[in-house]
Amino acid sequence: MSSNQIEKSVTLAAPVSRVWRAVTDAREFGQWFGVALEGPFIEAETVRGKYTGPLDDAVIQQYQRQAGVTPAPVNLPQESTTFCTVQTIEPERYFSFRWIPFGIDAQADPHNEPTTLVEFRLEPVADGTQLTITESGFDNVPAHRRERAFLMNTGGWEEQIRNVKQYVERD
Repeated sequence: MSSNQIEKSVTLAAPVSRVWRAVTDAREFGQWFGVALEGPFIEAETVRGKYTGPLDDAVIQQYQRQAGVTPAPVNLPQESTTFCTVQTIEPERYFSFRWIPFGIDAQADPHNEPTTLVEFRLEPVADGTQLTITESGFDNVPAHRRERAFLMNTGGWEEQIRNVKQYVERD
């Protein structure tokens, strides 16, 4: 794995249809991801939303230090903001969107920042569904925040894999 791509994979004890709904229904996605999204995921459409989970500046600063990067201030969004732009929806197999990696970084320029591609791949397996989440394109992130965005999102996807697992397996 390079510093241009993060990949996380987990086997979920749930059928593909259940995992697909958790990943592509904006309301369900928001429940495990910690965002309230304003509308459905539609190809080529931008989705806005608001973070609902705890975003504590001091905790985020400490996490940056633990990740081995110089902490940068964060902008904690207080209202609706662009969350992502949906790229591709291939039912019960593949879903992707583009977003600004570690977009709460105060050094991120929301109007000119390059985006990364986030992909969700679902595959039926004997025990349920293999979910693979890949985020790529970090080489295009401005050098002054590339490592921080990569390391923060690496930790973020580790947490989100646990969140989606808990979410779909609780049914």
